Amino acid sequence: MVQVVIVDDHLLFAKSLKLLIDGLPNFQVIYQVSNGRQLIERLAETETLPDLILLDINMPVMSGLETMKWLNANRPQAKALALSMDDHEETVISMLRYGAKGYLLKDSDPAQLQRAMLDVMNKGFHYSEKVNQAMLHSLQPEDELAVELNDRELEFLVWACSERTYKEIADAMYLSPKTIDGYREALFKKLQVKSRIGLVLFAIRQGIFQVDKR
Repeated sequence: MVQVVIVDDHLLFAKSLKLLIDGLPNFQVIYQVSNGRQLIERLAETETLPDLILLDINMPVMSGLETMKWLNANRPQAKALALSMDDHEETVISMLRYGAKGYLLKDSDPAQLQRAMLDVMNKGFHYSEKVNQAMLHSLQPEDELAVELNDRELEFLVWACSERTYKEIADAMYLSPKTIDGYREALFKKLQVKSRIGLVLFAIRQGIFQVDKR
């Protein structure tokens, strides 16, 4: 039985989600909390981690991103799946950088949620097509390792994993925004991805960028 914890400050949504998950084969919600601080307090009460944590992003006291940072630093073995209405690219990238195993929007249907949870448990990750349409292709190691990047493309790729905007990256690399746009489009083509999220995931999987443990 996969033991699930829900971290969400919307009580009605959390209760409905619990009913849904408890009705799925081999899944059981063992408790739900309203923010990251409450999760940390519950985790401190036992040495056993839940099998899966469903983590909202926008919460009071301690947000999903802050919680993911804490989990990454203190419970790196924890499997967390972000579940949010926030579909901003920067938020998705940040959650993945800090160790989230996937990112699912709250308007997903129940079958998508079940598939996402199964993916995290069986494969260790889940990236929905809505988040990155080309992700399944970019996760093929043989294809990734065959890609050759020059020094400036590698430098740009590392900067792309930061929280800086493309304009700020251009300033940091002493290049024009137009040149940065060229690097971005070239990497999209080389890596066969369609978003900045795809660039970040490629960099993480290839060891080009290390997830921050702080």
